[in-house]
Order: sequence, then C-alpha cells, then structure tokens
Amino acid sequence: MNHKLVKLKEWSRTPFVREPTPLIQAANLAHLFDRAPADVLLKMDAESGFGLGGNKARKLEFELAPNRLGGITHVVTCGGGQSNHARLTAAAAARLGLKCVLVLSGDTSPPYRGNAYLDRLFGADIRPVASQDEHEPTMAEVAAEIEAGGGSALVIPLGASTPLGSLSYVRAAAEFVVQLRDHPHPGGTWIFVSASSCGTLAGLALGFTLLERTDVKLVGVSPDIARVEILELTESLAGRAGALLGTQTPLLPGLLHPTDEYIGPGYGIHSDASEAATAVLGRTEGVLLDPAYTAKTAAAMLDWAQGGRVPTGDRMVLWHTGGYPTALAQEGC
Repeated sequence: MNHKLVKLKEWSRTPFVREPTPLIQAANLAHLFDRAPADVLLKMDAESGFGLGGNKARKLEFELAPNRLGGITHVVTCGGGQSNHARLTAAAAARLGLKCVLVLSGDTSPPYRGNAYLDRLFGADIRPVASQDEHEPTMAEVAAEIEAGGGSALVIPLGASTPLGSLSYVRAAAEFVVQLRDHPHPGGTWIFVSASSCGTLAGLALGFTLLERTDVKLVGVSPDIARVEILELTESLAGRAGALLGTQTPLLPGLLHPTDEYIGPGYGIHSDASEAATAVLGRTEGVLLDPAYTAKTAAAMLDWAQGGRVPTGDRMVLWHTGGYPTALAQEGC
C-alpha cells in the first residue's frame, strides 16, 4: 500500500464486501462510441456481494466496525423509501445481531417492492416521515426512545456519507489502481460516479490525491443536488477524512468535474436520457441500472463520450454503485 495510506490499515472495520469488486471491459459499449475495447470499463460495486450489493456496503464496514459496537443494541439510519443505504444497513444489522430502525421519507405504503420489501425482510422497524427535513430530528427521537428503554443506539447519517464512511472509498481507490495493472492504457482515465451525499466521491477524490494519480478525472453526476453543492460537500468530506488519516493534502487540481445536467424531472425519476442509457447498458453489456443513480450517471458518460468531452485517447469508467432492487421495483418488473 502507498505509504500515505498506511494509516488506513489501522482503522477497524467489519468486512462485508467481497474484494475486489469486478472491473470489466465493456467492449460492446466501446464499439458504440467507435472506441477501442479497452476504452470503456465498468467498476461493479453493484456486485459487492452483501445484501444485494452496492457502494454503501463499503461505508458500513467502517461505520459498523467492531470498535464502535460495544454495548450497541440498535442501528438507526435514514433515507428515502427505496434507499439502497437503508437496505444495506438493515442487512448489516441482521448480520451483526442488532436491531435496526429506518427513518424513511417518501412513499412507504404497501405494496412493498424492491428495497422497501428487503428492508422488512431483513427485520428493520420502519419509521415513516413526510420529508427529508425530518430525518435527523426523528433519528434523534428514536435514539432517545431506545436509550429510555434500556438500549443503546448507533446513529448513522444519510448514506453513511461521513468522514469515516468516506475512508472506505479511499480504500476503494487503492483497490482500483491495483486492478488497472490488468488494463494497461496510454491515456487518462475519466471515472463517472453518482454524487448525492458525496461520501463515495469524496473518498475517491482523497484516495486518488494521496496516490498522486494526476491521470484520473472524477465526474460526479448529481441525481438531485446542484453542482456547487457537490463541490462543497466533496471537498469538506475529503478534508475531514484526510484528517482521520493525519493528512491535510489538498485535492489534486483538475480532479473534480461535477455536473448537475442529468437530474431530469427529479430524484428517482427517469429522464429520457437515463431511460436510453438503461436500454443501452442492458442491450450491450447485460448490466442493469437503477433510476435514481446509475442510470443518470451512465447517461452522463454516454453524452460526454458522444459529445467529445472525453478526449479521444482517454478511457471512461462507469463506477456502478448498485441499486438493483430499486430497478426491479419499477412498474413492469
């Protein structure tokens, strides 16, 4: 491991992820862009191997580390009705023998499909709220109720997008760099990844900075927030995660390329571009995308490739952060 990442090995974690997650060549997709097979790769955190996969499993390894669980009886977190993070937190709590309370906004009424079904299958208690603004106060109320009943709650913020959770994607950046040895390429590498609560993007940004990978560009694709918010959240989380590793290294200049151009009608709602991207990935590579995150991220990659925003001679990577159950919860599935 790079000497700047040695301290990362000191952090306690609970292994949930089957490492490394696959990095595969997408030759058929590359052909659509008139590019070489090696010019398009898929990093499949969707196949992380726990609770039906996804990027949140990496973050939960650190959030639910053994050194944080002494005396804990309950895990409390929040999200939308089809939250991938909530689903994986419920699965992790079940694995660890803990009770789980999920504070969920949006539609939580039956029939329960996708993540909503899995939350209940994994034994979570659902506390519905009207909006995201009620997440944090309600989690505090739930934690107080648990304490009053003689238990002890560990509260995990939205998406586990904390400095501690972001360390998991510093680790993932190092994993990815090792995998690239099997995919030699003369050009730069443009990684397209979803960016909402920004823990994944922040961890990758810090990781590639510490690894001094000036050849990497990170395109953070928003499903809901403005470009300036992506920058602010990412830089803040990366800075605080760096402090945990004993470094105040500024992010590499030119590393971050956030975009809010692909939000479409709103969070979790397909746009024409994301529907087209879903069809393209399904028909060329047999890869399933979800409407909230990966479909819009893939739409950005396809648009940037076709519009020449990724220079000829560079390669593209779609970092697939998961969401299979959400995709299967759509009408017609």
